Amino acid sequence: MTKRLILFALFSLALCSGISCSSDSESGEKETITVKKTVTKVLEYAPAFGQFVNELPPYETGDTPESMRLKAEKALMNNEVITLGGFGGYVVFGFDHTIENRPGKRDVRILGNAFTNNAEPGVILVAYDRNKNGRPDEEEWFELAGSEHSNPAVVKNYAITYFRPTKSAVETPGEVKHYIRWKDNQGNEGWKIKNQFHQQQYYPQWIKADSITFSGTLLPNNAVQVGQTENSWQLKTFGWGYADNYPNTREGATIDIDWAVDQAGNPVHLPGIDFIKIYTGLNQEAGWLGETSTEVAGAIDLHLE
Repeated sequence: MTKRLILFALFSLALCSGISCSSDSESGEKETITVKKTVTKVLEYAPAFGQFVNELPPYETGDTPESMRLKAEKALMNNEVITLGGFGGYVVFGFDHTIENRPGKRDVRILGNAFTNNAEPGVILVAYDRNKNGRPDEEEWFELAGSEHSNPAVVKNYAITYFRPTKSAVETPGEVKHYIRWKDNQGNEGWKIKNQFHQQQYYPQWIKADSITFSGTLLPNNAVQVGQTENSWQLKTFGWGYADNYPNTREGATIDIDWAVDQAGNPVHLPGIDFIKIYTGLNQEAGWLGETSTEVAGAIDLHLE
């Protein structure tokens, strides 16, 4: 929400441009190779609806999925915030090297804009480029089993469809309660609200289809109203294993590759990872705060930090 962006602007994490290492060339001479500890590419950017969609990064008339991908790439390479919107909206990014999986150590720091009582957890998947083809193949993705992995309130294989708002809904100023219609595969349906603080369109404007569908693991709601006023909403943190769940400097913002599991929930050992996918794991509204939307601002290889 607006206050999240203000607080994030006050926070700056010092980053060096890269780490140099040496290797032997075919001639026997030493070669210096510089690798970056931060994100170097975005492969996909596909947000759901949301009050920051079309703003982080900004949409301009004529933008396409490819131009928005490039905007997201530029943002994450500079540790700037992008939004994933509501449940299922996602980003896929990679590095210029394989991040090593070191036993007993956290391997990656995921940057977001969470702060105390304002967590918007995103589910994290990791991929090791086993066949070295430079892209994450479907069978190479593994979800990280965070603290809620065994929570009976978690819904596996959840799917939701959002529908483009009508012209009249878009043009109505102020709050619009029946703004974006949605339905899921659990028999639920309803409307997403446009709030008074963000008046741009919430549906991704570069998407031509009149509906968009996302699927994945639905996490339990974390929004709690702790008082009687509308401003008393809090978004509680989960224990571990999610993006945008803890402030960037906390250990809770780091992940261990050894948390990876297969579709049956069995632990998977990966020697390292080349790609990360993050998607919003919640489908909820929290009063004046609006919908819960995971934000991402990059990632850091902790072994190069």
